Amino acid sequence: MNATYAADAFKGQVVLVTGGAQGIGLAIVSAFAQLGATVVMADLQLQKAQDAAETLQQQGGQVQAMACDLADPGQIAELVAAVGQQHQRLDVVIHNAAYFPLTPFAEIDAVLLQRTLSVNLMAPFFLAQAALPWMQRQGGGCILVTSSVTGPRVAYPGLAHYAASKAGVNGFIRAAALELAAAGVRVNGVEPGMIRTPAMANLGGAAVNQAIAAAVPLGRLGEPEDIAAAMVFLASPAAAYMTGQTLVVDGGALLPEAHPVLS
Repeated sequence: MNATYAADAFKGQVVLVTGGAQGIGLAIVSAFAQLGATVVMADLQLQKAQDAAETLQQQGGQVQAMACDLADPGQIAELVAAVGQQHQRLDVVIHNAAYFPLTPFAEIDAVLLQRTLSVNLMAPFFLAQAALPWMQRQGGGCILVTSSVTGPRVAYPGLAHYAASKAGVNGFIRAAALELAAAGVRVNGVEPGMIRTPAMANLGGAAVNQAIAAAVPLGRLGEPEDIAAAMVFLASPAAAYMTGQTLVVDGGALLPEAHPVLS
């Protein structure tokens, strides 16, 4: 990351990352911290977030951990207010947290669907609304969301609730980008493909992961750092004229036309 950007590329900026204690979120936190940002990682698992923050602090990063249940709009408002009041600015908000227990379609109940939509789709609305006054005061900012190829582009068995929420996320990105542009706030997202995370490991173990990697044109699973790099780009001046967009980062997995006749 430092080979691409100056070590102080985000110095003086405050970045809030949800779901930052592990996987993609932790890679995002680490990337921005390495580039000089002050990073607040918010996670439902506070102890895990504190442990991760301590490790990054030992490496020289300015990282702070805070607890937040992103299914609760009140906690979201309190989180953003606390970050803004402590640092007196908020430059980048990245909603990375997600909820997606594998569940057959016929077994998805109202409780599961509500929490999925609350964490995945409603939370970015409330985060952006809470961050907007701070960003307006400083003349602009950046809202980023981790979306997915599942929902906007493809489907996956057991993830109908997740797919619906992520399709909604892409709609949110476009609509919010249009309405917030006048305030100098850019809104973009990243659609990860198959990324090597703890959640991915639970899909079937090493053999399944190897088979998936072999089917990806670039020949490997994505790494959390691949998504972090896309987030850094979208938050950087290099993407200053981009808003309302989602970047697909999937190693080319969506490129082949899969059909039994063609296989």
